[in-house]
Amino acid sequence: MDPMTKMWVSFIGIGLMALAAVVITIARTKTRGVVRIILSIIAFVLLLFGFLYGFISIT
Repeated sequence: MDPMTKMWVSFIGIGLMALAAVVITIARTKTRGVVRIILSIIAFVLLLFGFLYGFISIT
């Protein structure tokens, strides 16, 4: 993978992790019940994909 592609992949990973942090913050402060659980699961999935993109950009 060329360096420019690695840069964009790492940016996507950083963006997904930041989005996961925002989603979990909103889920914990503004919602209750089933919506909170769904948003927490979405945030967890975003965090996993962000981690994978970050790991891919390193290798």
